[in-house]
Amino acid sequence: MTRVLVVQHEDDCPPALVGAWLEGVGCVLDVRRPYAGDPLPAGLDDHDALLVLGGPMGADDEADHAWLAPTKDLVRLALRDEVALLGICLGHQIITSAMGGAIGRNPLGRQVGLLPVAWTEAASDDELVGLLGSGRRGLHWNDDIALTLPPGAVVLATAPAGEPQVVRFGRRAWGVQHHPEVDEVVVGLWVQWSDEHESDDGGPGRAADSAALLGELRGARSELDEAWRPLAESFARVARGSHPA
Repeated sequence: MTRVLVVQHEDDCPPALVGAWLEGVGCVLDVRRPYAGDPLPAGLDDHDALLVLGGPMGADDEADHAWLAPTKDLVRLALRDEVALLGICLGHQIITSAMGGAIGRNPLGRQVGLLPVAWTEAASDDELVGLLGSGRRGLHWNDDIALTLPPGAVVLATAPAGEPQVVRFGRRAWGVQHHPEVDEVVVGLWVQWSDEHESDDGGPGRAADSAALLGELRGARSELDEAWRPLAESFARVARGSHPA
């Protein structure tokens, strides 16, 4: 049994497809929702992997979201002990911050939509993404990015403007800036919130744009599943080797 500790930061940012794909290859998810009062463990002895999900807050907003500091402690433990670690969007930024990198607003503005993800040469022999093959699209939805990566981090994939999209932080530690986990239900919640609150900020923010995004996502469902299910399956394989018997 492969045990994955999942840190979820908001109801609208669940493990979704990545969670289902992990369960499909035998992983058991221990989902903690600290914003709702769930405690985070002090260590990772009872888990084979740590998955840190996305959320609307900033990676350094510990003053407003008290669980971010202990989440960073778990990230550092995972890196120290080589427990499999994957961060998605905010989770990727939390790893970056925990290891001494810098997070901030993307100087090119918000990224929203299905955009290409291009592999770097370093990805070809990477344990997580080396078998994923050619470039592919991913669902992007973020304001913040890693402006400076921590020492030793290796960029494995980039967005069209060159922003890091997949990063290796350690032997068994990775971050993904885009959202391989989301389905139409999750994105529908995001566009609803955006339509109600952010009509002038460069996000979807208008009903026509939101409908177009959801339609594009529905049309690309098979493509995206084929593109990113292997990422979850690779992570499960890495997790099985985190705590050797």
